[in-house]
This record gives sequence, structure tokens and C-alpha cells, in this order.
Amino acid sequence: MPRLRTLPPLVRKAELATVPLPPKVKASIYNTPEFQAWRATVVDRAGSRCEWVDHHGCRCSRSAPHHRMYADHIYELYDGGSPFDLTNGQCLCAMHHTIKSMAMRKKRHAKLFDGG
Repeated sequence: MPRLRTLPPLVRKAELATVPLPPKVKASIYNTPEFQAWRATVVDRAGSRCEWVDHHGCRCSRSAPHHRMYADHIYELYDGGSPFDLTNGQCLCAMHHTIKSMAMRKKRHAKLFDGG
């Protein structure tokens, strides 16, 4: 029996962003033993639970092992944050880490074009 061919979509995907964000580049510091120790301390200090607090004052309930936890720099390394200072660390779930990181990248990118 001959195979049925499918037609391409009638509407093509459009790039709606006016200026796409540059791709993220992973810093080599994340592979060091110092970072791994810092990460373990930050996640353990939070009880392996996300420390994100929403606008209602409620803390996220996601925790390991059911959710991946990230040790996030409150003041990002790109912005001059201290890489191994425990007061510059917070434990975030994957969703909240992505939200925070993308907002910071957008803010940093906007400064480049606003002359800030």
C-alpha cells in the first residue's frame, strides 16, 4: 500500500520577538569542586525545597527528589555576584530558576540597548 504524504503547515512559525536574546553560555566555574560544595550547602540549607516566595507570601512547595533543585546566585555572576558566598545563594526549583534567570537576562539585555 502506498504511503500517504502529509502537507506542510499552511501557517509558518513566525519570530515575534523584536530582538532575540543571545544564547546562554555556561560558565566554567560550574564544573569546579568549590561550586559543587557551595551548591550542596545552599540546597541542604533550604532542606532541598524551593525558596521562591510568590506575591502572596507563599513559599513554593516543590522539593527534591521529585523536583530538580538549583543553587541559584541571588546576584548573578554576570552582574558581579560573589560565586561562593553562601548569603548570595538560594535554592530554586527548575521552573522558578528559569523564571528568575530569564527575567535577569532580559533586564541585562535591555540595559545594553538603553545605554544603561
